[in-house]
This record gives sequence, C-alpha cells and structure tokens, in this order.
Amino acid sequence: MALFQYRAADYSGKVVEGVMDADAENGVVARLHDMGFVPLRIAASSEAAGRSGAAVSLFLHRKVSEKALLHFTQELSTLLTAGLPLDRSLSVLANLVEGQEFKKIISRLLEEVRAGKSLGSAMAEHSDVFPKLYVNMIRAGETGGVLDGVLRHLSEYLERSIALKEDLKSALTYPVVLAAVATISLIVLFIYVIPKFAVIFKDINQALPLPAAMLIGFSNALNQYGWIALLFIVFMAIGIAFYVRSPEGRFQWDRWRLNLWVVGHLMRQLEVARFARTLGALLKGGVPLLDALGTVQGVVGNRLIARAIAQVQVRVREGKGMVAPLTESGLFPPLALHMIAVGQETGRLEAMLANVAEHFDQEVKRATKRLTALLEPALIVGMGLIIGLIVISMLMAIFSINDLG
Repeated sequence: MALFQYRAADYSGKVVEGVMDADAENGVVARLHDMGFVPLRIAASSEAAGRSGAAVSLFLHRKVSEKALLHFTQELSTLLTAGLPLDRSLSVLANLVEGQEFKKIISRLLEEVRAGKSLGSAMAEHSDVFPKLYVNMIRAGETGGVLDGVLRHLSEYLERSIALKEDLKSALTYPVVLAAVATISLIVLFIYVIPKFAVIFKDINQALPLPAAMLIGFSNALNQYGWIALLFIVFMAIGIAFYVRSPEGRFQWDRWRLNLWVVGHLMRQLEVARFARTLGALLKGGVPLLDALGTVQGVVGNRLIARAIAQVQVRVREGKGMVAPLTESGLFPPLALHMIAVGQETGRLEAMLANVAEHFDQEVKRATKRLTALLEPALIVGMGLIIGLIVISMLMAIFSINDLG
C-alpha cells in the first residue's frame, strides 16, 4: 500500500483534497468514483511534493509556469469530460489552481465566458499565459464541439514539451556547473594566487623561465586591465543583443546557430521536432491546415524554418503539397520529409507528424547524452591540463631560485 494525495470535485463543483491508501492510482480513482467525486489530480505523496518544489524553482521567471498550465488543462479536460458545464468547471479551477496571478486570470476567464464570450477569445487576451497554439486549438475545439478532446490533445502536447525540456536541462546541468567552476577557479588563480608568487620572484630579482614569466605577465595584465576587458565583453553582448532583435540580425543569428559545428545539427533536429509536434497537435485538434501552418510560423524559434513554413503555406494555398518547399529549404532531414510525404499520400498526416516529433525527440535526447558524455571528461581533462601547466610553470620558477650564483 502507498499514500496518494488527491484532488477531486463533486458534481456541484465543490473541491476536496486528501490522502488515501491504495495499491495504485487506479484504486484511488475507483474509490473516488464510488464516493461520487470526479478525480482531478492524483500523485504519490513524495512525488507531488517534489513536483511542486520543482515548479517553484524552475519557473519563477514566468507569470504562469508551464506545469501550472498543464495541470489546468488536464483538470479542465477532466471536469468537462465528467459533464460539468464550462462556467462551473472554470469556477472550480479558480479555487483549485496555485498562485494568485493564475487564480485572477481564471476568474477573469470565468467572467468573460459568463458574459457570452468564447473561451478561446477570452484566452487570447492573456497571450503571456496562453500561447497562440493553445488559443487556436481551443477555438477549433469550441467550433467543432469537441473542447474536451482538444484539451486532452493539448495536455499530451504540453507533457511531451515539458518532458523534453526537463531531459535537456538534466543532461546539460552538470557540464554547465563544471564549466562555471573551472572558469571561477582559473580567475582565482590568475587574480589572487599567481600575484603572490610574482611578489616573491620580484624580490629575488632573478630572470624567470619563459612559461612562468608569461603566466605572471598575463596575471598582471588581467589585474590591471581586466575591468576593461569585462566592459568590452558587456558592451559587445549588449550590441549583439540589440542586433539580434532586428529582423535581419535575428535571421543571421538563426542561420549561424544552425551551422554551428556539432551543436547546429542538434538544434536543427530540435526545431524539426517542435515543428512536427506543433503542427500535428493543431491538426489533431481540428485546426485547418492553412491556419495551423500560420500558427506554427509563430511557434518555431528559428526564422529560417519559419520562412520555409511560409513557403509551405503558399504552396498549400495553391493546392500543392508540403514536401517540395520543405525540401527546397534544405533544413529538414530526408527522413522527416519522407514521413511527411507518406502522411500526405495516406491521409494520415497528423499521425506521421507525431511519429516525426517522437523520432527526433529521441534523436535529440541521444545526441545530447553523447555530447555531454564527451564534454564532461573533456572539461575535466582540459581543466587538469591548464592547472597542471600553471603549477609546473610556478615550480620551474621556484626551482630556478637554486641557480642563484
């Protein structure tokens, strides 16, 4: 038996929370149904606490976290599937979600829906919380009368997106920390440690071996002019940031990123997976292909790929296929193009796009693991060599003292 935390609502909209002993989540669901409740969220006690802490630590910079949006989507889908009206479901969630800001937003949605506005239109006014893709799928679900199904598709999309981001963060955390520690260690050596030896050698007034003299000279330059180098780096970063914000700068930046050695191929696969996952989710949610392509242009992070999608939209409007303009862009791998072509020919484009996204998600994970597996020992060996050279140079200088006549 294990402890499970649950949240549930009855058919009047009242929310209850508690802890229940059960062998598995299915047992909790069955017992809640027997009690006349609709399960909203069930998690092992330790898992729920861990997830809550992770959400607080990882998404403090967002107005509403991605995980909070995922939980809202899942719970709204559950309530609508259980037969509760939309306004009652939003009323329940306004008291259920965590975070005062999100509560206010849902309360605002509830007011607008009760005033006769559609949910999609109400969400469109909060674009910093509900992305364009999210709003378009909600509108399509309302138009087709399948809002609960669209919410399930949105939940799957958000789950996959969050899972991929978490995997990438986990894989890159250790190399980033290792690189930061190495950089700080070298700065401490050059600013505080080596100058101590320099004072000793200066008092002895003896010529130093070339490696030691070069290290001490670099250390002195860093102490005297390091602030100028730091200001130069800061101004360069600001200048690049302003340039990248311009349309031409953003385009050149995205081109450069895709052409980076090793990393560029990884980023290309990541963008292809995002394109396929987003377009597949929109089509599955009932959004027409032309509208879906327009939405995807605003979702993909790379301007080169967005331009290729714009060409696809033009060709589709002319009654032609997607594959030719994607091939002409030279940005999409042959496997992705082949799978999209098969999806168009068989009328199963949504399913094939989902397969493309899944395949390249896995490729990104494998490539990231391989890259970090090589990067970690390379950083350790590189750091060891640099510190070793510094120590040897200082020892050569100390041993040269014995040559005093």
